[in-house]
Amino acid sequence: MKRSLCLVTIFLTILSTVFPQTTQEELTPIDTITQNTLLALSSPDYRVTAGDIYTLAYAAGGTPVTYRIIVDSTYRIQISNLGLINAAGKTYRQLKTEAEAIVSNNYPLSGAQLVLTQPASFRVYLTGEVSATAIRQTWALDRLSSLLDLAAVPRNTPGTALNILTAYSSIRDITITSSSGQTKTYDLFQAQRNGDLKEDPYLRPGDIIKINRIDQVVTITGSVERPGTYQLMPGENLAELITKYASNVTPTADPSRIELVRHVESETDSGDKVYLSEQDIGNNYPLQHLDAITIPSIIDLIPVMFVEGAVRGEESLETAESNAANRLTIRFNQGENYASLVQRNRRWFTAISDTQNAYLLRGAERIPLNLNPMLYDSSYRSQYFVERNDTLIIPFRQYFVTVAGAVINPGRYPYIPDREWDYYVALAGGFVKERNTREVVTIKDISGKEMKKSDPITPETTITAKTNAFLYYFGQVGPVVTTVLGLATTVLSILAVTGVFN
Repeated sequence: MKRSLCLVTIFLTILSTVFPQTTQEELTPIDTITQNTLLALSSPDYRVTAGDIYTLAYAAGGTPVTYRIIVDSTYRIQISNLGLINAAGKTYRQLKTEAEAIVSNNYPLSGAQLVLTQPASFRVYLTGEVSATAIRQTWALDRLSSLLDLAAVPRNTPGTALNILTAYSSIRDITITSSSGQTKTYDLFQAQRNGDLKEDPYLRPGDIIKINRIDQVVTITGSVERPGTYQLMPGENLAELITKYASNVTPTADPSRIELVRHVESETDSGDKVYLSEQDIGNNYPLQHLDAITIPSIIDLIPVMFVEGAVRGEESLETAESNAANRLTIRFNQGENYASLVQRNRRWFTAISDTQNAYLLRGAERIPLNLNPMLYDSSYRSQYFVERNDTLIIPFRQYFVTVAGAVINPGRYPYIPDREWDYYVALAGGFVKERNTREVVTIKDISGKEMKKSDPITPETTITAKTNAFLYYFGQVGPVVTTVLGLATTVLSILAVTGVFN
């Protein structure tokens, strides 16, 4: 019973050492030391590192013993007064097995437990082709790539503390010199592309990491599976670039028309262009630093035609209708009928597209082409097939607004969306002020329904400026009244002179 209580005490002691009491606020997020400890405990390849802190707990004759072990740079660890272990190069699990065996040999059934309670942190040195020689703090489960932060940070990002690589830093030629003086060379491209972790080592205290300068960088674009910029190794040329780095050409590639632009030692400032073929891939055409390779696609050879006028471009499909003319360049397959071309591109057309009066420019010929049957009848087939460099013209459908009545220039004026009634009155020269007061108008839509001034003006609306000025009406009847009164006065005068009224 006493031995069991001792073992429970040992277990609780270890738990309290590894996971000290914290408040709820401190548990979230987990602090870096605790997180690193958990990672080290769960990692089979965590190596004992100078600065590690371990807790050894066991029962000696029924008495709980807790022993704190700090690893120094000699890596010689004293297990209580029971033995000595050389931990250099050993993993935590190897050290744990060996230490617990020493205790168990001296105290059978002691329940010995060796636990890593705090992994060490240490410094490494970065030099070579870097923005500045630097010292970085890291720990034993950091690999070379994580220190350089290649995955998380774009290269040459200004103001990024972790990213010290320059545009000339090689990831293919990195040397690490250990504290013992041993030097090895690593290729991070192999680690990243092929998952070869031997090329992405764990870092150790005192490592000197030298980033060497690039030798040959080339760019490949176009119809390849992995376009990009690659650092080639000495002796690697066009064949390796395409098959190894770019993972070969795509099914639609046209390797008979490869283009190479050479910037280094070129005859022109803009670079020399060289045309290569599939045979040059087989011959492993030699490349130079900063060469740029483009592999075109057979899709580029597909013929094109043009659509102009009252059509929407791809960039305006998500926006409101535009009144501006557009010119679209359309690729088509040989034998395409205009009906199928129009049907699969219905999104081109808007309410202002006059699809009935479209026409086709083919050379010097102008061919009328009513698109309405093509748009609304899926079984319809046009007598015309699309040909290279055809231009399909879609006119604008023109609407008008009629302005009548007491305006200077009554007539029909082009309809413009989102304009109010006074815009069209202004087009008509404005009101005749002698005939219209208070801007009184009557507005009727195309069906004859009377509208308010605040209603939106629609196509074929009629705006009538009322003649409602009093002086205007008086001016119209005044002369007549004056004339009648004058005649009456004359008649009365004559009658008075002749004595009719005597």
